[in-house]
Amino acid sequence: MSRNAFPVVFDGHNDVLLRLGAPDGGGPGAFFERNVKGHLDLPRAREGGFGGGFFAVWIPSPQEQPGERTPNGLPPALDAAYAMRRSMAAVATLFKIEDRSDRKFKIVRSVTELQRCLDNEVMPAVLHLEGADAVDTDLDALHVLYRAGLRSMGLVWGRPNAFAEGVAVHYKRSPDTGPGLTEAGRKLVRACNDLHIMIDVSHLNERGFWDVAELTNAPLVATHSNAYALCPSSRNLTNPQLDAIAASDGMVGLNFAVNFLREDATRDADTPLDVMVRHIDYLVERLGIDRVGFGSDFDGVLIPQEMGDVTGLPRLMSVLRDRGYEGGALRKLAHENWVRVLRKTWGE
Repeated sequence: MSRNAFPVVFDGHNDVLLRLGAPDGGGPGAFFERNVKGHLDLPRAREGGFGGGFFAVWIPSPQEQPGERTPNGLPPALDAAYAMRRSMAAVATLFKIEDRSDRKFKIVRSVTELQRCLDNEVMPAVLHLEGADAVDTDLDALHVLYRAGLRSMGLVWGRPNAFAEGVAVHYKRSPDTGPGLTEAGRKLVRACNDLHIMIDVSHLNERGFWDVAELTNAPLVATHSNAYALCPSSRNLTNPQLDAIAASDGMVGLNFAVNFLREDATRDADTPLDVMVRHIDYLVERLGIDRVGFGSDFDGVLIPQEMGDVTGLPRLMSVLRDRGYEGGALRKLAHENWVRVLRKTWGE
């Protein structure tokens, strides 16, 4: 149990490595200091009952590419050398946090390690690539990163790469915004299955999603996505996609971004927590209580001001409890469902 009397939260997605790596981000040491910037650091995580989660490596487009777009409205693909350099810097930040944590933060490679950390108030971190931009088509980098601790990966973010194309974000438009996986992308899916690396479908366009669904032998997982039926953004998941995730015994982590929660898809922080709970209710009804969790996107998006930052997690948990999620249901939403799906994917 967390210090706030709710079950400890294991979260499907955060971008704290991006914030720490920014010129004014403070570097790895800033993770151990209570800050007013961003959403997540270790002191605030302890206060909010945030026990750990997926720490994303996401690469911003170079400053010299402002405004450029592909024919499908996406930012252009990244230069491979640039993507590798920025990815290695972010991964190094994660390892430096672990090194400086006095054994209170650990990059985990198995469910046994993850559960042991949660049981002993050590923060478990899953190394996640938000887009395979740094991976070569021979997949040499994939094998090196796996041995460094990579256990989760989205094939794309919202731009094309050698493997697939991300979904272009539009209001009241379907996620069918571009082509499916390339042959290299199909090879990457099979390699991830062989290595037991979890594949995240959150940023894939619809054709890419169905290609993964056809190829993979693992549960379909969207680490930080919401329901299109409640917020018709192409970034969200349609009912057929949710049904496929349920049929695979996968799961969805609720994204806290207001523009993926609100019915009007606007970036308005004055969004009540009840809107988040409506998505949880819908996902639970569609997928079942065993297949829904949190994928906050802390430090990457605008979240409801009522939550504020990671210290607001107990407020969300309280609203969920008042809605009828108690005991075992709250534990499943908070962390048990992530442990379950990772055990099915990682095989340990």
